Amino acid sequence: MRVIAGTARSTPLLTREGRDTRPTADRVKEGLFNAIQFEIEGRDVLDLFGGSGQLAIEALSRGARSAVITDASAQAVGVIEENLRRTRLADRAQVIRTDYMDYLQKCEKKFQIIFLDPPYAENFLENALKRISEIDILSSGGIIITERPVGKVLEDRYSGLVRQRDYRYGKTVVTLFRRSEAAP
Repeated sequence: MRVIAGTARSTPLLTREGRDTRPTADRVKEGLFNAIQFEIEGRDVLDLFGGSGQLAIEALSRGARSAVITDASAQAVGVIEENLRRTRLADRAQVIRTDYMDYLQKCEKKFQIIFLDPPYAENFLENALKRISEIDILSSGGIIITERPVGKVLEDRYSGLVRQRDYRYGKTVVTLFRRSEAAP
């Protein structure tokens, strides 16, 4: 696993040992960043299920202004912090050890890009989308990038969010939701 582009290009990244973390494959990561390549520069990013931090780190490497990366695991937080040191991007990132729902309950910051790549077997993705649609943390025109297995169904709309596009990469689906003031 490595950073694909930007200032930290080709830097190898660590991942957690064991089966608790499922890193995004380079092919999937490259595809999703190609889809949002013109929306990264100068943006604030939230990576709600950090794991290794690779999605937020890729965004920072490509010019995102800042990133907040959360994960409930102490081991994951240690890996994220080490990856930020390796890429020399730690000064633009905040790493928080917390449950995703606890973070969303207290969050007062707005983001232009939110990454949601939770454990596949859980209902965290649906819960996070629903909660984000209920609170005001996604900027107008902001985008949410989700990753899920083929077969896991998501609604087309959540309050204030509209499904923009799906991209399939083998057994993985990346879905982009955009904030829309007109969405019911």
